[in-house]
Amino acid sequence: MKTIILGVAGSIAAYKAPDIVSKLIKHDCDIHVVMTKSGASFITPLTMQTMSKNRVFVDVLQEEDPKEVIHVNLPQRADLILIAPATANIIGKIAHGIADDMLTSMVLAAHDIPKLIAPAMNTRMYENAATQDNLEILKKRGWSEIEPRVARLACDYEGKGALADVDVIVQSVLGGLA
Repeated sequence: MKTIILGVAGSIAAYKAPDIVSKLIKHDCDIHVVMTKSGASFITPLTMQTMSKNRVFVDVLQEEDPKEVIHVNLPQRADLILIAPATANIIGKIAHGIADDMLTSMVLAAHDIPKLIAPAMNTRMYENAATQDNLEILKKRGWSEIEPRVARLACDYEGKGALADVDVIVQSVLGGLA
């Protein structure tokens, strides 16, 4: 069984995260969900806990087991980290080493495992030079981007920025574990 950390950031596309979890579990994966506070505003940690059958982590300052520093220990046990959906904000934080929440802290502690990022945001935000520069920084550091789709977005724009199809994300994860 492979252990996967799924990071869920604050995008409307967070509603697809339970489907990602469900499909990865069918491939014998143990999913540990880490959410930003804004991600938890779009879909509840309870939903993600119910789907993953594991405790969901949101607050880096809430360590329930005094024998374990979860934001350091869980990444050491993981076989892969996936952030889906990834907002421009979370991409920028990771690219610049900012660790101010549970997800970004885990990312900094994750070494020598495949790292996948699936952006989901407004087209203009995705195409912004800062976002593209941050994605390039991540790619130079070994991250693989699961590119967003062209679609009508929640903001009513038409363009590239919609989260990749769940099946594409799942296949990317399975390929990263191979």
